[in-house]
Amino acid sequence: MEVFAEYLAGIDHPDHRARAEEVLQWVCEKFPELKPIIAWNQPMFTDHDTYIIGFSVAKQHLAVAPERAGMIHFADDIKQAGHDHTNLLVRYKWNSPVDYELLERMIAFNIEDKADCSTFWRK
Repeated sequence: MEVFAEYLAGIDHPDHRARAEEVLQWVCEKFPELKPIIAWNQPMFTDHDTYIIGFSVAKQHLAVAPERAGMIHFADDIKQAGHDHTNLLVRYKWNSPVDYELLERMIAFNIEDKADCSTFWRK
């Protein structure tokens, strides 16, 4: 989590900072094999130097980006749960709970799906 300290310190709203820290800490604990990094000014987790999941903070939400393939794979689950989303990310409003069950499945999917990936992003 030390790698995220400066990023988290830059989040002005204390509740948003606490939520972002909670989610990042959860990923660290649930998936200790993943490497936490900051890339493109955002917290991310990698496995054997390939992207697994990334996060970003906006005024209204915490965004979770499992890469386009992850969004496609979980499109029905995301829609059925009623989560706000785009083609590349899921948005969790600050006043709504984080769907940890879905987040866990997205991360596990990317770890498995990218097990043989030798690039940062999927090709």
